Amino acid sequence: MSTAPPSMLKEAPAHLSKGHDGITGQWSQFWGLYSREFIKTFRNPWVIAMTLIQPFMWLAFFGGMFSAVPDTEIDLFLHLPPGTGYLAFLLPGVLATGMMSIGMFGAMSTIQDKRFGFMKRILITPTSKATVYLAKALGSATRGLVQIPVMLTAALAFGVHFQGSVIGWAAWVIGLICLGIGFSAMFLALTASSTDWQTPGVIANFITMPLMFASGAMFPTSIYPWWMKDIADMNPVGYSAGLSRDVLTYGQFTGSDVAALGYLGLFAIVMIIAGTALASRYLKVE
Repeated sequence: MSTAPPSMLKEAPAHLSKGHDGITGQWSQFWGLYSREFIKTFRNPWVIAMTLIQPFMWLAFFGGMFSAVPDTEIDLFLHLPPGTGYLAFLLPGVLATGMMSIGMFGAMSTIQDKRFGFMKRILITPTSKATVYLAKALGSATRGLVQIPVMLTAALAFGVHFQGSVIGWAAWVIGLICLGIGFSAMFLALTASSTDWQTPGVIANFITMPLMFASGAMFPTSIYPWWMKDIADMNPVGYSAGLSRDVLTYGQFTGSDVAALGYLGLFAIVMIIAGTALASRYLKVE
């Protein structure tokens, strides 16, 4: 029988709880879950293979559709500097849509964790649902960044030439990060209460297809009907593609690009706040 004073028996759980539930404890748990999300990317050889091959497929197949059209006509139609070509126009759009789509894989990873019991084991610990959600969202966005050097290498292989200043390139990367975080947070929030394998794919197809084509990522918005232009004016994918195109293709970073970066940052913040609130309330394993 324990001889410890009653005061010590009462204080011990509070002391242990403080270590796990406090900011330090939650940060440690967040870092562990975030590292797991990132490491999982490199444990699957198929994921690595697709990450390396997909950029070349995008540029080869989609960009090849206009190979029979002279670059002079393409540059005139797209308002590009002479000798640029469609691939230089397409690359920023592909990177933007890739960061949008990466959120779907984060949602699918969450469903997998629920179905195989990992999420249940995590949620019975002092780890908060908000911590789990943020680790998933930021881990998913980080995996999306792997495609940037691969896509740039693929573009160089196809003869694309890059421009822009160091500040412009930094702003472009930050914009892609904000875009990835925003969409990862949104997809995870929308699937927080689901355990169905099909849910992430259905939601992603419903959202990504219209946002991809109504963004200016693949074609200039000047040829859009009025209702698609209205969507493009609010579409964060279009802001990211426009910022990327200004930096990489036109070699400029203007006030409108600063505004676009601010819009992407606001999008990420709003999605994180809203998603954290929804996940804290509705995240469940069954």
